[in-house]
Amino acid sequence: MDFWANFWGLIWWFLWAFVFIAYLMALFSVIGDLFRDHELKGGYKALWFVFLIFVPFLTVLVYLIARGEGMARRSNRAARQTKDEAEAYIREVAGSSPASQIAEAKSLLDAGAITKSEFETLKAKALA
Repeated sequence: MDFWANFWGLIWWFLWAFVFIAYLMALFSVIGDLFRDHELKGGYKALWFVFLIFVPFLTVLVYLIARGEGMARRSNRAARQTKDEAEAYIREVAGSSPASQIAEAKSLLDAGAITKSEFETLKAKALA
């Protein structure tokens, strides 16, 4: 009989741990959204923070209901901006394609800036 009491006590503990972790995730999402929202004025942000300090659980629920749709839009916009910045950085670091490098070397050869052997070396380097 003692095993079942401990077993259900353990299940109850895990349930409360899950609820607490879910609450913390929601709380940090709300705080992150408050910092991310550039349309909300500073006074309103401060008011949300005051309520988050004194009535945290209720404030998180009200915030998610009242501003949840905007949270999703701001989160998607931030993710898209991060993705675009990463792609731009990769394009910048990766440089030009082998075809454009060969075309550039060919234009230098045609202009007489490099010799035929230098063109072949640049072409081999671009294709490697």
